[in-house]
Amino acid sequence: MTPQTMAPIMPPVAETIAQAGHLLKSGFLVGLPTETVYGLAGDATSDQAVARIFAAKGRPSFNPLIAHVADPAEATRLAEVSPLAARLIAAFWPGPLTLVLPRRADCPVSLLASAGLDTIALRCPAHPVARAVIRAAGVPLAAPSANPSGRLSPTTARDVAEAFPAEKVALVVDGGETPVGVESTIVGLFGEKAVMLRPGGLARGAIEAVTGPLGDAGDDHDAPQSPGRLLSHYAPGLPVRLDATRVGPDEALLAFGAEVPPGAFAVENLSPEGDLTAAAAHLFAMLRRLDRSGAKGIAVMPIPAEGLGEAIRDRLSRAAAPRGEAA
Repeated sequence: MTPQTMAPIMPPVAETIAQAGHLLKSGFLVGLPTETVYGLAGDATSDQAVARIFAAKGRPSFNPLIAHVADPAEATRLAEVSPLAARLIAAFWPGPLTLVLPRRADCPVSLLASAGLDTIALRCPAHPVARAVIRAAGVPLAAPSANPSGRLSPTTARDVAEAFPAEKVALVVDGGETPVGVESTIVGLFGEKAVMLRPGGLARGAIEAVTGPLGDAGDDHDAPQSPGRLLSHYAPGLPVRLDATRVGPDEALLAFGAEVPPGAFAVENLSPEGDLTAAAAHLFAMLRRLDRSGAKGIAVMPIPAEGLGEAIRDRLSRAAAPRGEAA
């Protein structure tokens, strides 16, 4: 893609925020920074705008989208908020937590965004630019990660612009590199039962301090209850090999920690200090660089499963899954 056809990147000044809001109200798509990853935003109340998101990403229409709101109080207008949901909202919104809740009968969000389900996925992002754009648009925004479906999620505005031409994405608001670096954690609330649907940028332990032990979702890859659950997802172009303790000369290595096996074609280290927060922030950018290194595959060193390691391992296992899936 030549620079002339890339989606335009603009700084997050007042004029850009106003322009983004106008474009979104007019049915166009906008690349939007959040604290997790960049989103491909469209008017969540418009069937046409939501359809444009699915078309731009090449995303299966049975894979639901998250509706983003600027104010935590907006959740009660869109969904049935139980006492447990209210406690989670009070504790973690704005922030990297998505809640899957029963839709209100009068919910204005397009049913296409919910993939025909009687639930809705909601999040209030912590990024001030994201909330400013939502307010400028005046509607909830559907904003899945701004990448072709199943590919690596974007953590910079440049990633978004390189992925989509201007005829698909009217504008990318540049909010800098995303600080969290992996998508939001998704929790489904079914009555007073809380279920982990997707690990992400908020660690399980923090959520369980509010909810008690989380249940785990069943195998619903063919008809996901929430975004990000397709088996083959978040994938680079190269094949990915997990839990590698040795590396071949034609493999790129995604390392973690101070002791790195020698002999790789190229190396990126998520965190030489073994910091899982830093590793999450670096994950997609480093995978993207290794994917372009000229190697024949990517070997990934073992990642601990605790804290944000759960989300990192989830993304890597989906990146390594067979590519025959719908994503």
